[in-house]
Amino acid sequence: MQSSLVRTAIVLALMSMVGPFAIDMFLPALPTIADDLGVSESVAQNTIIFYFLAFGLSQLIYGPWADMVGRKLPIYVGLTIFAVGSVWAALAGTIEALTAARFVQGVGGAAVMVIPRAIIRDMYTGHEATRLMSLIMLVISVSPLLAPLAGSGVIALTGWRGVFVFMAAATLACIAMAALMQPETLPPERRVPVNLRALWAGAKILLRSGPFMGLTFIGAFGMASFFVFISFAPFVYVQAFNLTPTQFSLMFAINAGGFFGASQLAGPLGQRFTARRVMLWGCFVFAGFTTALFVLGTAGGATLAAITALLFFGNAGLGLVIPTSMVMALDDHGDIAGLASSLGGTLQMLVGGLAVVVAGPFFDGTALPMLGAIAICAALSLGLAMVTLRAAPATA
Repeated sequence: MQSSLVRTAIVLALMSMVGPFAIDMFLPALPTIADDLGVSESVAQNTIIFYFLAFGLSQLIYGPWADMVGRKLPIYVGLTIFAVGSVWAALAGTIEALTAARFVQGVGGAAVMVIPRAIIRDMYTGHEATRLMSLIMLVISVSPLLAPLAGSGVIALTGWRGVFVFMAAATLACIAMAALMQPETLPPERRVPVNLRALWAGAKILLRSGPFMGLTFIGAFGMASFFVFISFAPFVYVQAFNLTPTQFSLMFAINAGGFFGASQLAGPLGQRFTARRVMLWGCFVFAGFTTALFVLGTAGGATLAAITALLFFGNAGLGLVIPTSMVMALDDHGDIAGLASSLGGTLQMLVGGLAVVVAGPFFDGTALPMLGAIAICAALSLGLAMVTLRAAPATA
């Protein structure tokens, strides 16, 4: 059981890294792309916003499709689409073409966001599922820790277009791995014929479920804070603090390290103290440190060292929240796990993209607007957790 769980975690995590790599490896190049294509920072950020938009909406397709035909075919199709988008991005000559290519990447990358969560639900529930999700996040943690550094290296050798060539090659490797190492986890007798009536019936069950919606949006506001950081940090760190792309990559890795390090404690802590308590603790830590950082920023104390340290601990709290909320949201919906995973993922991505759009007009090149948006997301996540988890069983 132990070796099987670890093997599954590694395979699913490597596939799941496709989406994060498309963001994290791309980030150091964002200011360079803006200069190279002669556009403003806000226009360059559209390459992130449209990726999130496609990434979120496409999950509504992959989840039900995976419930109907099994898990593997949608993975193959999604990864192929992602590879095509990567090649297109490498050849793009205008910001419009690059944005369109990023949209295509998002359409493909959504498959390996939603389907691994459904595979986890096929195989495990409860603490074992949380443990597997945490193991996956441990492997995925390589992305924010190493992807920006890898991106900086590729950019130095080949320019920003080489980043997308690397993504295309890595995606082809993932297709081979999915074919050779990942078994089908949804047998034909458990597949659900999908039609609009059945899809709408399942969606109504989920949309009317207070626990599902509450847990989904707790994670959504947490993810939104990360999307805000991803969108604005390259410009803040490079322009406001005069960091090189490599130095930015190191700072980004430290900030993200808190999240992924703490995510490994979510399963063991949930088993010992209940998932409900762990999520509340995480929300309090997340909101406490990010609010303190914003207050410090309003007083003029948001130095690079302060931002790095406080975001590390704030993201550590978030690392307890995200895997726990994902597992708890799906626990009562095993018969429609694909739809539940895709709907939850879509809502979270849309909230994240909306947060970037809303925060955009306030961005002035300094860190304060970014810190304010992150603190607001954390406060919303905490407030919703206090309401949602109040009704959760004490043993959950």
